[in-house]
Amino acid sequence: MGKRLIPPEDGEIEEVALRDALEERYLAYALSTIMNRALPDARDGLKPVHRRILYGMRLLRLDPGAAFKKSAKVVGDVMGNFHPHGDQAIYDALVRLAQDFAQRYPLVDGQGNFGNIDGDNAAAMRYTEARLTEVARLLIDGIDEDAVDFRPSYDGTGEEPAVLPAAFPNLLANGSQGIAVGMATSIPPHNAAELCDAALFLIDNPKARSRTLLKYVKGPDFPTGGVIVDSGESIAEAYTTGRGSFRVRARWETEDTGRGTYVVVITEVPWLVQKSRLVEKIAELINDKKLPLIGDVRDESAEDLRLVIEPRARTVDAGLMMESLFKLTELENRIPLNMNVLVKGRIPKVLGLAEVLLEWLEHRRDVLVRRSKHRLAAIEHRLEMLGGFLIAYLNLDKVIKIIRTEDEPKPVLIKTFKLTDVQADAILNMRLRNLRKLEEMEIRAEEKALREERTALKGLIGSTDQQWKTIAGQIKELKVAFGPKTEIGKRRTTFGEAPVHDDAAIEEAMAVREPITVVVSEKGWIRALRGHVTDMSGVTFKTDDGLKFSFPTETTAKVLIFASNGKFYTIEASKLPGGRGHGEPVRLFIDMDQDDDVVAAMPYQGGRKFLVASYGGNGFIVPEDEVLGTTRKGKQVLNLKAPDKAVAMCTVEGDTVAAIGANRKMVIFGLDQVPEMTRGRGVRLQKYKEKGLSDVTTFAAADGMSWLDGAGRTQTLSMKELKDWRGNRADAGRIAQGLPKNNKFRGAPAATKASDE
Repeated sequence: MGKRLIPPEDGEIEEVALRDALEERYLAYALSTIMNRALPDARDGLKPVHRRILYGMRLLRLDPGAAFKKSAKVVGDVMGNFHPHGDQAIYDALVRLAQDFAQRYPLVDGQGNFGNIDGDNAAAMRYTEARLTEVARLLIDGIDEDAVDFRPSYDGTGEEPAVLPAAFPNLLANGSQGIAVGMATSIPPHNAAELCDAALFLIDNPKARSRTLLKYVKGPDFPTGGVIVDSGESIAEAYTTGRGSFRVRARWETEDTGRGTYVVVITEVPWLVQKSRLVEKIAELINDKKLPLIGDVRDESAEDLRLVIEPRARTVDAGLMMESLFKLTELENRIPLNMNVLVKGRIPKVLGLAEVLLEWLEHRRDVLVRRSKHRLAAIEHRLEMLGGFLIAYLNLDKVIKIIRTEDEPKPVLIKTFKLTDVQADAILNMRLRNLRKLEEMEIRAEEKALREERTALKGLIGSTDQQWKTIAGQIKELKVAFGPKTEIGKRRTTFGEAPVHDDAAIEEAMAVREPITVVVSEKGWIRALRGHVTDMSGVTFKTDDGLKFSFPTETTAKVLIFASNGKFYTIEASKLPGGRGHGEPVRLFIDMDQDDDVVAAMPYQGGRKFLVASYGGNGFIVPEDEVLGTTRKGKQVLNLKAPDKAVAMCTVEGDTVAAIGANRKMVIFGLDQVPEMTRGRGVRLQKYKEKGLSDVTTFAAADGMSWLDGAGRTQTLSMKELKDWRGNRADAGRIAQGLPKNNKFRGAPAATKASDE
């Protein structure tokens, strides 16, 4: 690392800048984490701990079909020989390699309790046993034939493989998860047969792009199944760049339970989701009334997963119910893709699908050439020995005589028959039983076969095309072994589209639909009483406060607030405080200044029209659908110039408008004189010398104008009786007689109007 890390023995103190020391040591730690712990090798898809576990099990001869051995024995050997870390860390890695719900193609065959999808831990290593699977055998196959480089183990007493031969596309087939320093990796598992198809295409078209390979690799294939609901374009983008994510949903179906009732059965959950925690979360949401469409949840799982969701009523739409679950629980999960891997075991890099598969194919070619050269050397050695054997058979008596009479027969044999050192040793080490006549024929046959194999190997080593042809043949065999017709090979994760549901319908499904009565006080405090309350005499308020508006609605509704600043605000009724106390100031829910006041409040219905007016006498008609806001800031509708303010609003009904001023003068004119706008100052409704507008109302001329008197009784005047007040927009009007002294057409203008809806 450059500078000395061990203090000098002579007592000297060496000064080192703290910044330099920290940078140097932290960089060393970061590189160690990246290279030797967190990121997988692009060639075999393994991290060092997994590679050491598999190699250690190979040395213990725990091949597929062999007898199981205690996991503690495996962990002990791996820790003692290759991996100087905690035994629990090694065992946890071994357990994960054996879990068929975590690994798409398990590398360890476990016997005993290796944990479950509920998140329960595996039994202690002294109780469980393990051996390698066929997939692990494919990864290791050829390791004794100089297929890969070895490096010294941590204590220098042994050797470990730097990478495995990897005759299986393990990186993508089983995936990998890891967090290093400053980088991370997240590769979901894939279907091996699809990867084989893509690899075969790449062999013929090495410059093919990742998008082209999506013809073969449709997307991840999780061990726990599920349904991917992403668009084809987003999947293609993820595989091209090596970064993205996949939206995975649980697989569900409805089961008829008779008499028009049903339950939803979930048979597959997204990858790495713990079932027990999922059930607890759903139950908690049901208790908190955040899933009102669901009556109950049960876990009826045995060997197969089975979660039963009961709807609250038979009329509940199953699709809408599941959408509410997908929105709030891990029944829908987003699984990231970040193909950050070690290229050639040294360089961390984010690769696309085609690049990852090419890395594996190049590694397979290197392994093939190295194994071929190793086999060629073994054949040459064997042919040399066979040549010596044949000389011995042709001169058997003379050979025996030399061996019997000479004190040092080896140099005499070499000199007499012009043998090599290897041939002389082979003759001297030959067993007597091999001196039968049949042996000579067998040797000649073996020699012929070996010479043919040698010729083939030399041709293979010298021809790139032949190498790729051989690799293609191996991959085709692999595809047959893990094809869609095999139990382990058939695709488990399918693709679909998330059904399009109206967001409003989903939001409504997420809230409990119960009747409430919204109460707004004179000082702007708001609350929601349970049920539809008509008698307000029992409702208490703070000192010096009283009732201003009250109207019935439901918890799923939206409440419209029209304020004196000319803005409309929207509040979700489900978010309003309960009616046990005095409520909370409406300003906690919307951005309304302290000087502003609530002019009107009502439930949103849609389709209606409102007449809004300011103290200065200006106003216009605005459609209800245009005033719905989505933020706390509200929606400016009536433009005002200080000190003017909004003072009146009513729902448009009929064909006639009545406006009354604070001077008690009233004017009545046709509704057609008032324009319809979405925002503005409006037009003059009534003219004043002093003071300003007090209230407005609309009515049908045929029915006459109605208002509430001081006793709360409805009074009505016909158009004939109202002839003295009839005029045009912007008239000053005449003194109104018989109307309430507060100059309001309604005892609580907009409130009572709203409660009539």
